[in-house]
Amino acid sequence: MESRSLADWLAYLENLHPFTIDLSLNRVKKVKDNLCLTPLFPVITVGGTNGKGSVCAMLETTLSASGYRVGCYTSPHLLTFNERIRMLQQEVGDAKICSAFDAIENARLQSQVTLTYFEFGTLAAMHLFIESNVDVAILEVGLGGRLDAVNIFDADCAILASIDLDHMDYLGKTREEIGLEKIGIFRKDHYAICSEPDIPPGVQIKVDELGVKFFRINQDFSYSTQDNCQWNFYGPQNNVYALPYPALRGVSQLRNASACLAALDCLKDKLPVDNQAIRRGLVATTLKGRFQVLPGYPLVILDVAHNPAAAKVLAENLDQMGSSFPRTYAIIGMLKDKDIASVIQTLKNHIDVWLIGTIHSSRGARAEDIALLVNNITHSSEIHSFSNLSDAYTFAQKHASKNDRICVFGSFYTVSAILAFT
Repeated sequence: MESRSLADWLAYLENLHPFTIDLSLNRVKKVKDNLCLTPLFPVITVGGTNGKGSVCAMLETTLSASGYRVGCYTSPHLLTFNERIRMLQQEVGDAKICSAFDAIENARLQSQVTLTYFEFGTLAAMHLFIESNVDVAILEVGLGGRLDAVNIFDADCAILASIDLDHMDYLGKTREEIGLEKIGIFRKDHYAICSEPDIPPGVQIKVDELGVKFFRINQDFSYSTQDNCQWNFYGPQNNVYALPYPALRGVSQLRNASACLAALDCLKDKLPVDNQAIRRGLVATTLKGRFQVLPGYPLVILDVAHNPAAAKVLAENLDQMGSSFPRTYAIIGMLKDKDIASVIQTLKNHIDVWLIGTIHSSRGARAEDIALLVNNITHSSEIHSFSNLSDAYTFAQKHASKNDRICVFGSFYTVSAILAFT
């Protein structure tokens, strides 16, 4: 097969399968079996509507701080595909990814199936983790859980970070229907951690039927704040006191950190982690686009919030920053299949100037359409539409004073565009 660059591979993968999203496991399992991809190391799978990226990041840094060789697979990426596959806290280089893609492609052809972009990437990540003999793999669910490609690998411990409304065309119209899809990553007799405090009754009934070792926040593990700089974790088996706050900003990060520590508590026989490694891991964790504050003035906040639940958390985080900012500029771009109106409604009292850009993707909503919703919901006199997000950012930088703040949100695409521009 001719040598391809990573850019060539990614362009090829985007058009390999007739559907961008195809929730099924038969095709990807055939290729996995053809390649004999059976990890001999512990696997931690992380799902949830929101919070799963933060949980993965904290797991990665904490296990790494304890000396383990960690493989971590997450999605989507912001700037480069390499962000999705990390080993030893480093993004895997182009050559290794291309080599893995080549192996996956040969097995795919032998299996006589097509694969989606995400399925191809999932198999490539595990191929690299097995080839490099990592000590543990962390896999982030792409969409849902039960039929997501990462679910072809059995999790020693599965974490469900949250259950809320998103991807409703694929997962269901209610929190219960969505939750039932998400708990598909749980395995009988294996550990299952849930940091969603409000579990729909039908989901809890199904969990009981699955026969998993289930640990639920506020019942089997919990946390308490000690003061403004320390907190305590009460685990399924062990407690840890006087912990530093996570470096990741935001009101939900203690809940995410608790899910991480509950999983490590359950896996302590396979992956022992001491309290000092936990402390080092919490303060060393970074994650682009999750209430990320850029240095300089005016203050710029990047947040990939793209559904009502995430918008609520963003609103709480903005409130927590205090009222010292004269004006807040919003740079927003969203996908048309998201609940745009609810996101605007949730944040309307936190934004003074709306700067709306078009995401140039087949799924992207036009700036004019979002602006119409903003006008109908907020009745603001300061709404501006732009053909692209970089123009919106330039406008904000020109008009905002050094004491104002600029909040970028609405999609991974939106944050990616601004990160690439700055």
